[in-house]
Amino acid sequence: MAKKVVAALKTGAGKAFTKCIKMTKSEKSGAYLFKEEIVHNDHIKDFFTKK
Repeated sequence: MAKKVVAALKTGAGKAFTKCIKMTKSEKSGAYLFKEEIVHNDHIKDFFTKK
C-alpha cells in the first residue's frame, strides 16, 4: 500500500504534499512513538512544532 501512496504523491497536485514522520517519547512507558501524517508543504513547520 505504501507504494501506491508514494506514486500518487509524485504526480499532479500531490507534489504540494509531504509525508512527515515525527518521533516522540512516551511519558508513561518511555517508549518511542511515531506519528505519520501527509501534510501540505506550507504546514510542515507547524506539524513539527505542535505537541
